[in-house]
Amino acid sequence: MPIVNRIAALHDEVTAWRRDLHEYPELQFDVFRTAGIVAEKLKEFGCDEVVTGIGRTGVVGLIKGSGQGSGQGSGQGSGKVIGLRADMDALPLTEITGKAYASKTAGKMHACGHDGHTAMLLGAAKYLAETRNFDGTVAVIFQPAEEGGGGAREMVQDRVMERFGIQEVYGMHNAPGMPVGTFALRPGPLMAAADGIRIEVEGKGGHAAQPHNAVDTILVAAQIVANVQSIVSRNVDPLEKVVISICAFNAGFTDNVIPQTATLLGTVRTLSSELRDLTEQRLQAIVDGTAALHGATARLTYRRGAPVTANHGAEAGFAADAAAAVVGEASVNRVFPPIMGSEDFAFMLEARPGAFIFIGQGEGANVHHPAYDFNDEIIPIGMSYWAKIVESRLPV
Repeated sequence: MPIVNRIAALHDEVTAWRRDLHEYPELQFDVFRTAGIVAEKLKEFGCDEVVTGIGRTGVVGLIKGSGQGSGQGSGQGSGKVIGLRADMDALPLTEITGKAYASKTAGKMHACGHDGHTAMLLGAAKYLAETRNFDGTVAVIFQPAEEGGGGAREMVQDRVMERFGIQEVYGMHNAPGMPVGTFALRPGPLMAAADGIRIEVEGKGGHAAQPHNAVDTILVAAQIVANVQSIVSRNVDPLEKVVISICAFNAGFTDNVIPQTATLLGTVRTLSSELRDLTEQRLQAIVDGTAALHGATARLTYRRGAPVTANHGAEAGFAADAAAAVVGEASVNRVFPPIMGSEDFAFMLEARPGAFIFIGQGEGANVHHPAYDFNDEIIPIGMSYWAKIVESRLPV
């Protein structure tokens, strides 16, 4: 595996950064310690500019290439700017790994590897600031609130692309179950849009022994739960993918009272804007119709979250080529099947051409599990990928 000697030499140092971040996880936009460390290190590396507070608590560092490979970045040359993005936030879980560097904050842990993503991009930034063997500018983007907070959307709305002239943008995520030393991606939809639904049903409460004098909200809500699955089975092309999951059903408080209200919570995952629109429309019709059939009322709240993570064709090819230069063509899956998880890097891919790639994490607990831990052995592989993207997209 052609890992550059300088990147290999940084492995232990970057691992130490990663484990420090792991000990002190922070949630959503409250990544003040993490963002502070990131900004401090970027300045230590000699980045030409470091800007904080983008999208509330995001950080961007600019590294200008040497053009001809000598001296500090002059800012001259191709004028091209590419962005590399990592996420910084953790999850509200209690860690059970038992590691020496396990979370020191009860109820918070890095259960998705964002500590590793941040450390790898920091390591790449250090390498790129030292070598500057590229012609153009790299913007290293450290994003808060990937886990449900819409941090990428906040950074885009804060004009991160326009402020730094970013023309292409790339992201990366670890993938448990994929072998170490492999990468995977695809052009087009890679990850699903993620939307939240809330359905509030109101009937007529009453005595459980006299259901004819009541409008049973549990019956109505149960019918809605069953009926919404007809969208997937009967309204969507069988060759397309839609997931509708009702994950909470709250109603009643005792065994002899028919409750006045019931509330359902769930999620919708789709791989195209057309399917997203169709699903919302059919949900509304089913909720309204089922409630009316039973003499109840119901209200659907459909909250759109991250859009489809859709890789741009040319940029997905560039990313795959960079990965192959690091691990070999046989270890890069260029036609990875779409998955129904979501990723708010999608907002950045809506703003600029780019690509998102998975890096093999090896065996172990899956992301969002209390026993998950980032595999530090993949750090030099991820750093090498970032360096190769820069040096291949901004050749001297």
